[in-house]
Amino acid sequence: MQESSAPFRFGNSYAEELPDFYVESAPMAVETPNLLQFNMPLAIELGLGVADLPSQDLAQIFSGQKLLAGSRPLAQAYAGHQFGGFSPQLGDGRGLLLGEVVSPDGCLRDIALKGSGRTAFSRGGDGKAAIGPVLREYLLGEAMYCLGIPTTRALAAVATGESVYRENTLPGAILTRVASSHIRIGTFQFFASQQRWDQVRQLADYAIKRHYPHLSGDNDRYLLFLRAVSERQASLVADWMLIGFIHGVMNTDNMAISGETIDYGPCAYMEAFSTDAVFSSIDQQGRYAYKNQPQMAQWNLTRFAETLLPLIDEDDPERAVPEVEAILNDFTLHYEKQWLAGAQAKLGLENPSLDIDSDKLLVNDWLNLLEIYSVDYTLAWRRLADAAAGNSESLEALFPSSEVFADWLSRWHERIAKQSAVDSTSRMRSVNPIYIPRNHLVEDALAAATNDANLEPFEKLLAVLTHPFDERPELANYAQPASENFTGRYKTFCGT
Repeated sequence: MQESSAPFRFGNSYAEELPDFYVESAPMAVETPNLLQFNMPLAIELGLGVADLPSQDLAQIFSGQKLLAGSRPLAQAYAGHQFGGFSPQLGDGRGLLLGEVVSPDGCLRDIALKGSGRTAFSRGGDGKAAIGPVLREYLLGEAMYCLGIPTTRALAAVATGESVYRENTLPGAILTRVASSHIRIGTFQFFASQQRWDQVRQLADYAIKRHYPHLSGDNDRYLLFLRAVSERQASLVADWMLIGFIHGVMNTDNMAISGETIDYGPCAYMEAFSTDAVFSSIDQQGRYAYKNQPQMAQWNLTRFAETLLPLIDEDDPERAVPEVEAILNDFTLHYEKQWLAGAQAKLGLENPSLDIDSDKLLVNDWLNLLEIYSVDYTLAWRRLADAAAGNSESLEALFPSSEVFADWLSRWHERIAKQSAVDSTSRMRSVNPIYIPRNHLVEDALAAATNDANLEPFEKLLAVLTHPFDERPELANYAQPASENFTGRYKTFCGT
């Protein structure tokens, strides 16, 4: 493994301040790394100074073949509840944290590899990744970012030139992921399950300093830390619900305490609206179905709270239970507040405090109509903006007839009329995307890259998704839902 001093230097606060929380490991050797995709805007945002590097150098760096100055590749330890069952040791079985960088705005960011080979936590796996899951995470993470939702992001995708053996033989690849950190609820669980409370405290203090520094000097910082994480998760899940996103694998090891979306395995975007929608092939009971995401986030946060109780009150952890329960109960209130505010914005409603109960009824009745008539979730919200401009034809085309929603539309117009003179159409189009990662388009792009080494469909789709709110007539096919035949049998997979 070569080490290079250019073009930037890594920091290692996680490695230096949390020495018992990882196992150092080298990325696997790759003979012919080839750069598939590089996120130059993100690299510039991070201040990496790689704009002039040739693609082969980028491929070497972001496949772990050239270790830059300061890099200490390590696999992080964590545990996790997976579909309700606790696994005391999971960890990075195919991922490595290369190090951290400080962006020009002063924010600390992890840069990590995914699919870079076996580690101490691989549990018999090969630690590799196929090109499809790598490009999927790249695509969906960028789509989420461009929709304005907190997320980890992909910096690079590099083909390894080697095969990965799953049900079929697939071309291998490595993803480089950027995150505020990779600390998960499961990281806390790893040490709490072993009653290693000094390490739990050490981790909590590090996480507070990194993500919630305003709490560092507070005597009640661990209780306030729980509240802060809970509120960020409530806001994040509200964002998911408003956009029709289904994570698919909301295990505690897939919930980052930073409040970012992490791990795009069996996720999907809902098309025909259904509160029961679930696509993950491994979620056979629908634990993480669309409608269950808020309560599953709250369940995960309860597991997080359990790890913090001995920190909140060292002398008598049980004494802290009422305060902790109050925070966990407030999750629902915060989620509902965030979700309703987002739904009001999507409906173009100004003065949200005008009549909250009426607005809530208006939103719920709208969603009931979408579910009864299996209307495309994304297009319904977008075409409602056309109705705000006086053109209801595109909205009517989504329903069996205009009569089925005429009463609701009348009530909505009455509510809009109570507002000051504002351009409701423009406001609605700024929060209701026309382009999302349609599942069939994602699969087509990944199939072309996997089977034919053709990145053109991927790159075209990525370009569309970077401007999700700007409707363009020539891109009409990117806004159309899949056929019922496709949607009815569509399943997503973890990609391990």
